[in-house]
Amino acid sequence: MRRANKIAVYVIVALTILLTANRTLAQQDPLYTQYMDNLLVINPGYAGSKSIGNAMVVARSQWVSFDGAPATRSFAYNTPIEGKNVGIGFSVLSDKIGPMKQTGVYIDYSYFLQVSDKYRLGMGLKAGVSFFRANLTDLITITPDPIFDNDIYENFLPNVGIGFYLYSADSYFGLSVPRLIENRITREEVSTEYVNKQQMHLYFVGGSLYRLNDDFQLKISGLMKWVHNAPVSFDATALFGFKEKFWVGGMYRLDAAYGVIAQFSPIPELTIGYSYDITITKLGGYQSGSHEVMLSYGFSLF
Repeated sequence: MRRANKIAVYVIVALTILLTANRTLAQQDPLYTQYMDNLLVINPGYAGSKSIGNAMVVARSQWVSFDGAPATRSFAYNTPIEGKNVGIGFSVLSDKIGPMKQTGVYIDYSYFLQVSDKYRLGMGLKAGVSFFRANLTDLITITPDPIFDNDIYENFLPNVGIGFYLYSADSYFGLSVPRLIENRITREEVSTEYVNKQQMHLYFVGGSLYRLNDDFQLKISGLMKWVHNAPVSFDATALFGFKEKFWVGGMYRLDAAYGVIAQFSPIPELTIGYSYDITITKLGGYQSGSHEVMLSYGFSLF
């Protein structure tokens, strides 16, 4: 059997498990390697925490050369409101894997408290909707199955989230649940057993900037993600900087991947980033790594 046929079988099997389980299975949110620069999508308390607004575009292609591999695109903007202890944000996310595609549109609001001479606390709310589609009729099945006779459309899945972001000039800690509502995705016309949920995800992030001398810096960050019925995910990242313009470093995702990250800031407002991950799971033999490109530009609208 050719590799393409094998991959098609794997996708069908995975999708069948997803839709026919008698109990809810965990469904992961989009994955980012440069998460430390893209915190708005997981923590609304981050909105407006910088002195200037920021727009960010991220494009991620995971497991390159694997048919139906995840592809994620996102746009996010956040800004402080001048003269107020308030920040706002907006984000659009698109995540596609195999025949399934999910798109979300969210707004963020945060309020800031000065909790010490050094630290501020951002308390944030996130609200929005997502749109889910599974093109099941595009799949070629080995034997007929009624679940693949029609596509699945869930065109309005509302959600809300909360986040807390404690930060200073050189460190930060965050705790958030970006989606609290576990929306049901069903195929009731086939059977009430075909049920899946948008699982609630809990995120904890932290990081620090160390100025080694006038020219060199070190940024260390970590992310932990918990979701019911799935292993805890943990990312650890270290970046070395030169004059806060050039950054290079590495990432390790527990029992899943490791990678390299490079970023360049030709001017303080602009950052261009690239990362490459190598999978260390059993999928490693079927794909050639993951690419992620990030473009960030600072400007304020208010």
